[in-house]
Amino acid sequence: MPAPVRVSLWPDGAPNSKGRRDQHEVAEDYWVKNIHDPSLTIFPADPRHNSGAAIIIVPGGGHKLLVWTTEGIDVAPRLNQMGVTAFVLKYRLAREPGSPYSIEGDAAGDLRRAIRWVRAHARQYGVDPHRVGVMGFSAGGELVTLVADNPEPPAPRPGDAIDGESARPDFQISVFPGPLGLPATAARTAPPAFITAGSLDQCCAIPALHLYEQLREAGVPAELHMYAGAEHAFNLGERSGLLSIVHWPDRLADWLADNGWLDGKGDPRP
Repeated sequence: MPAPVRVSLWPDGAPNSKGRRDQHEVAEDYWVKNIHDPSLTIFPADPRHNSGAAIIIVPGGGHKLLVWTTEGIDVAPRLNQMGVTAFVLKYRLAREPGSPYSIEGDAAGDLRRAIRWVRAHARQYGVDPHRVGVMGFSAGGELVTLVADNPEPPAPRPGDAIDGESARPDFQISVFPGPLGLPATAARTAPPAFITAGSLDQCCAIPALHLYEQLREAGVPAELHMYAGAEHAFNLGERSGLLSIVHWPDRLADWLADNGWLDGKGDPRP
């Protein structure tokens, strides 16, 4: 497969990033910081079994850094195996020291822009623009909740052609999501959800339960997997001794197939 390609979400500069866009990112070991030029790194599905589905991966890191490996680029090949084209998002970090950005405005805005970008370029990557999902880990799950389960704020400035696309994801995947965005204020129009967390997760077990219950009460198709003995940040199970955690991505693949996201027969609601 070709090497992944990185694209800037705003070629002329992201909103509120003036004077910072040319600063270099800082990366070490598993993390990336100092992000002022939000981007997508693209991992196309193998054309031989491309399902047409796309998932934007949103790494966590407490909005202080991005866990770029185990919650980002390491996830993409697993989705490729399911026939899904993966787009890994680098978004701006609101809790990094000295940051001028906000979570609800800038970071969530980066995810909305990413959804629009994927739809605008869907044909180029063999993607169905009506099968674009978002998958967030921890703090990335908070951005998924803010975008998928809450109303979009008014546009802060005149947009370009990409901004004419919808920023509502067709489905959402929250992996040990944090509490921001809860209680959701637009649950009734939220897309179908797959939610997973560890029962021992002091941070994010309760938000996962609350999100599921809100969506269930709103009549939104939602599936919840809570794993006994699991704490926070189990990621793809690469370091877990629990078979249930090692195999949880298989449950995601089942959900994607059962709900039609891999064959174009997914949820038709606007």
